[in-house]
Amino acid sequence: MPRSKDKTLSIRTTDEVKSLLRLAAAQERRSVASMVEILVLAYASEHNLKVESAISVRATPNRKARLK
Repeated sequence: MPRSKDKTLSIRTTDEVKSLLRLAAAQERRSVASMVEILVLAYASEHNLKVESAISVRATPNRKARLK
C-alpha cells in the first residue's frame, strides 16, 4: 500500500553534498527526493530507529539535556 507523501523537507547544504546526492540518485536511477528517503530509511534501519522513539524525543521538553 503506497504511503501518502504530504510533508515537505527543505535543507541547506554545501555544493559537495548536493552533488554527491545527485550522483547517488543518478546511480540508483532515482530522484533526489527518493534517494533522500532511501538514505534516511537505511540509516533508521541500521540504527534501529522507530517512529515511536522519534515522537518521544520531539515531545521531550529538554532534548539537549537528554543527549548529553
